[in-house]
Amino acid sequence: MNLFEKIFNHQIISRLEDSGTFMVTSHERTWLKTMLEHHPAAAEAFTLDTLNKLRTILEPDPLMDTSSHLIEKARSMEKQVYHPLLRTLRQHILNKSGVRLTYAIKSGRVNSEQSGVPYKLEYSMVKREWYLLWYHFRHRTFMITRLKKIHSVRAEPIEPSMADGIFRKIGRMLDSRKSEAVIEIVRDYNEELSRILYAFSSFEKDVEYDSDNDTYTVRVCLLGDEFEYLLSKIRFLGKRVRVVEGDYLKRRMLEASTKALERYGVISEGEELSS
Repeated sequence: MNLFEKIFNHQIISRLEDSGTFMVTSHERTWLKTMLEHHPAAAEAFTLDTLNKLRTILEPDPLMDTSSHLIEKARSMEKQVYHPLLRTLRQHILNKSGVRLTYAIKSGRVNSEQSGVPYKLEYSMVKREWYLLWYHFRHRTFMITRLKKIHSVRAEPIEPSMADGIFRKIGRMLDSRKSEAVIEIVRDYNEELSRILYAFSSFEKDVEYDSDNDTYTVRVCLLGDEFEYLLSKIRFLGKRVRVVEGDYLKRRMLEASTKALERYGVISEGEELSS
């Protein structure tokens, strides 16, 4: 695939993403059909109507034959990413409904029947678990609670205008916490653009192309607790990318490089590298 084809494909994919359209390959359709047939979480993850609709759409596709090309030699205990409360909470968020939550905190104590408004569901790729972002009425504060700590959820009616006001307040607060980092793709690795962008797929981002220098830059928008995960991706990509903007990321990468050089005796302990 030449460079112009890559640029064209990127533009098409960006426009489809903006319009909420997802493209799936035949392999992905086959995988989805297999998961719907065999995975125990499939029946809980969708409503019966949605499940039937998906099965009807995927009816012409074949099931994935894993017996011929997959050999399971050993595995660790499987951690389910689906949580039974996901669908319930998602409906409350869509309806802008209030809730009464009963949940456990770090000390093990259980807070019962706490009134609030669910705002958003987030999945941590690092910890592989779901979180609920919500507003606590009594404490008038923004809360982040792991779904596995929530014992029960019960709907509680509130005025729509109140829910709208809380959503705007939380939105402004989250925006104020956001930071940006700019990461440049080293030109020699432009052929690996798809793979590199896939590494950043879980972040809110914009991709720009400088035709004069034949260089791609990725502007990543993230919250404070997402920096470590972004750093893991940058380290994974190694010499393929370079941090252009983002003092914290630059400092952490410099620290890691200094420690590695000290470990192998390239520089003496305590000697600093210039950024």
